This record gives sequence, structure tokens and C-alpha cells, in this order.
Amino acid sequence: MKLGEKLYEGKAKILYATDVPDQLLTFFKDDATAFNAQKKGSIRGKGEINNAISAHLFKLMASKGVPTHFISLPSPTQMLVKAVTIIPLEVVVRNIAAGSLCKQTGLALGTNIQPPLVEFYLKDDALGDPLLTPDRLRLLNLATPEEVETLTRLALTINDVLRDFFNQCEITLVDFKLEFGRDRTGQILLADEISPDTCRLWKQGEPDPQKRVLDKDRFRQDLGDVEGGYRQVLDRVLGQAV
Repeated sequence: MKLGEKLYEGKAKILYATDVPDQLLTFFKDDATAFNAQKKGSIRGKGEINNAISAHLFKLMASKGVPTHFISLPSPTQMLVKAVTIIPLEVVVRNIAAGSLCKQTGLALGTNIQPPLVEFYLKDDALGDPLLTPDRLRLLNLATPEEVETLTRLALTINDVLRDFFNQCEITLVDFKLEFGRDRTGQILLADEISPDTCRLWKQGEPDPQKRVLDKDRFRQDLGDVEGGYRQVLDRVLGQAV
């Protein structure tokens, strides 16, 4: 496989073309951002950690019948993926109230959400990734009504799989963000990554609300030892078979 031109660079990853049709190479960076890139920094080893966690969880998804863009790991910081056209929607699933949900609704941190809440946000940094109502989803026409149903169904399926898996790791899945894309046949595939960058993860059995945090909130909230939190997730995830 030959590395081609750089197609895209985001806050956490760089996407390259390859000489293989419909296959792209993703490079995971150590860069860290929060609050729509208003806060920037670096987490040592983050690229390697998130790449390994994402690969493991993509394999888990495939074993449960969820189609993903994952192909292989050519190196510790690189992931070979199927080429997709990203649907410009962030799909967020919430099991426990945290983050923006608490700020916008007044719900107390840690409030259980049953059934899980599925939300759609417009993937647009310039607009601040706004929350979309069902009517706004229809107005923007970024996905057909049938595709929105598919995205919702896949998100809830992924939530069930991840919650069970993370429980085995003695980690609570608070909430998480997903991105999906269409391949050249129009099939919707789970894309992007699943990692402490995109999930809120709390260590079970830890009473201290700061020490229990194992995700990017350690960076957002200046809790310290961000790398340590990510590495705990890595060790626990790779300790479970898929």
C-alpha cells in the first residue's frame, strides 16, 4: 500500500488517500482540543491509545453485526479504513446526564436516563455543532427519513453492545458520540473512532467524582493525569476478548 495525498486534517486525525481503490489511511494525532477547539493541548501517546481502542471496538461491532469502516492497523498510529462520505451529523447517545445536557436542562450530573437519549447535532465547527430538532433534520435534508431511522437504530444497538462490554471492563458508559458515512454503494457504515475522546467513561467503584473520570473530561476540566486515564481504558478494553 502506497500513501497518497492528504485529503483532510481534523482536530484529532489526518486522512490520506492510498493506491488501493476505496481504501484510506487514518493517522491518529496526539493533539487534544475541547470546547470546539477553544482549548488546545497534547496528550502523550493519545494517538496510539485511541487507535488501538477504536480498532478493538470496531472488531467488537463487526462481531455483533454492526457494519464499520475498519479494515486493519498498519501501524500503532494508523488505521486502514473503507472510504466513506461522512454524513455531517454527530449522533450522541446518553445513558447518564453529563456535560451539555446538564447545562442546558438543569438535570443533575449522574441522573440515569431511561430509555437512552439519542440526539443529532449538525457537524459544523463554525456553527458550534448545534443540536438539531426533528424538523430541522428534515429541513437540512442531510439524511433521508429512512437513513435517520437507520442511524437511530444503529446508535441504540451500538449503545447496548458498548454498555455490556464496558461493564465487563468495570467502566460505566455515560454517553458517547458517533459518526457514520456512506460507502460507494450507499451502505451506512460506522466511521470515525470510538475512544476516550468520543466517550464519557467512569471507573466503577470509584466514589471520587474526579478520580472516576477516564475520558477527555480530564483534559476539559483540568483534572490532571489525562494520559493515565486513557491508558486505564486501553488496558481494560484490550483485556477483554471480542
